[in-house]
Amino acid sequence: MDDNDGNNQMQSSDAHAPERPRYGMWRNSAFMVRLAWCNARVVPFIVVAMALAAAGRSITELYVGPTVLNRIETHASPVLLLATIGVFTATLTVFAAVRAYFDVCSETGRIATRIALLRLINGKSASTAYANTLDTRFRASEEQSAQACNSNWTATERIWDTWTVLLTDIVGFVAYLSVLSGLDPRLIALILATSLAAYLPGKRINEWGFRHRRELQARRKRLGYLYTLGDEPRYAKDIRIFGLSGWIGELRDGAVRAMASFLHRRERIHLWANVIDVALAFARNGIAYAYLLHLTLDQGLSASRFLLYATAVSGFTTWVTDILDRFGELNRQSLEISAIREFLEWPEPAGMEGGEALHAIPGHEYAIAFDHVSYRYPGADHDSVHDIDLTIQPGESIAIVGLNGAGKTTLVKLACGLLDPTEGRVLLDGIDIRRYARRDYYELFATVFQDFSVLDTTIAQNVAQRIDGIDTRRVIDCLDQAGLGDTVRSLPDGADTHLGRSIYEDGIELSGGQTQRLMLARALYRNAPILLLDEPTAALDPIAEDDIYRHYQAMTDGRTSMFISHRLASTRFCERILVMDDGRITEEGTHDSLLAANGAYARLFDVQSRYYRHDA
Repeated sequence: MDDNDGNNQMQSSDAHAPERPRYGMWRNSAFMVRLAWCNARVVPFIVVAMALAAAGRSITELYVGPTVLNRIETHASPVLLLATIGVFTATLTVFAAVRAYFDVCSETGRIATRIALLRLINGKSASTAYANTLDTRFRASEEQSAQACNSNWTATERIWDTWTVLLTDIVGFVAYLSVLSGLDPRLIALILATSLAAYLPGKRINEWGFRHRRELQARRKRLGYLYTLGDEPRYAKDIRIFGLSGWIGELRDGAVRAMASFLHRRERIHLWANVIDVALAFARNGIAYAYLLHLTLDQGLSASRFLLYATAVSGFTTWVTDILDRFGELNRQSLEISAIREFLEWPEPAGMEGGEALHAIPGHEYAIAFDHVSYRYPGADHDSVHDIDLTIQPGESIAIVGLNGAGKTTLVKLACGLLDPTEGRVLLDGIDIRRYARRDYYELFATVFQDFSVLDTTIAQNVAQRIDGIDTRRVIDCLDQAGLGDTVRSLPDGADTHLGRSIYEDGIELSGGQTQRLMLARALYRNAPILLLDEPTAALDPIAEDDIYRHYQAMTDGRTSMFISHRLASTRFCERILVMDDGRITEEGTHDSLLAANGAYARLFDVQSRYYRHDA
């Protein structure tokens, strides 16, 4: 395994999370309305319609009891009494039916809006600069954003329910306030004051949750990882051979205890908030009902009016409390939506979202230069590559060798624009690559990295990296050059054979060496003017490796190429060899000249050759 410099040296760069989100509740709500307008514009209208229907039902219910009681008090005829009850029943039925109808109608639109946001998140994850993928803060933000869109019960969909209830509460509040306007204003002030006092502890809970959201996310991530660890096929052999199930179980128990401790702290705060809320509600309702009893017993308030005011007081209290609660809920949902927006707006390096257009020139051989380039991974305490001053001539083939952690892979990532130098410049034909649109620059490269990926699709699609428009003859030719052609031809479906079994039951699994040949064929199919190979034959046996390198000159003909290898015998096919140590180029020359210099390269070659001679 070669030097995954970034993975080895990178440390957490997660600074303290900001105490406040970038976007507030109103701006996030407007963002969701704009998103819905572009994807399912009926959703905001349905929210308003459902709110009016729900408020109308509640207001109607307020008058049912008092009106019927008034009919009885005034000795109304049975026909009028039944008619009154019938009108109320019909009205309530209509309001309930309208709300239920719109609720069903809005479901598809709300889901479509959430999925649209999920597509934006996935698009950001797939298109962001490679350097961002190494940043633990970016990864944490990405995970948090995905969790906020992963079900019907997340903030990105429930926010419509919250707004529906909030608008219902506001209409109901206004209606009930008009009913209570004939009572002592001090009673209304008392209801408002106690409701606000009960809301404040809930607001503190929301703020506490926001401050500790990273802690909760970290605990959830650890717990989820440990619970799925045993299901991962790649770990199955190690868990059984080394008897790791007990140890993993202990780690799970520890993660559960840590999560339980966090939840206990949070619920303890919730408990005190609930105690305060109950005490204030008891005092508020007690005073209100005592006042109404006073009006009834001392000032001749009728029974129907008493029932109307008592119901209105209770309902008004509910409206006020619910408005504050909905604002609290909206604020919680806004935090998640703000986190998504902050992720979508995560800054990109120069060229990722602009820059000059760059088109490959057919037949042109490019020069790549490193102008005193240094790079340090986020959180690392020293450079992975330091003060590299190097020019790769047009069409030149160079090899880079060195021990693990020497900086070889980092140098290749800097060359192809996956990383931007901490200091210095990378030049393409003498021009700083940061001037160019980065995606255009990527088109110049065909690469094989150590940590490659195989998609669960056909062999042809894996080689061509596209769904349709595949040149099958060219795919087979590239597979032949990579030494995998005969294997593919022997399969019943040839290049249309599915790889992997996660999706396709008839999929096959390639060996490590076959997979590496497949990646080499992918790089050849791209037919880019610059070829970067990072340990492309690490999983091959010496005979298979020798066969690949016999075709190496043909692969690199007319291309500028960089090749990383631990097996020094393979480097003799290259025109120039660079020896790296601790992020610096310490030796440079041809295979023969470096052996004659009797330096680090010669010593490494001698050790490897003695190993093979002894093995033989």
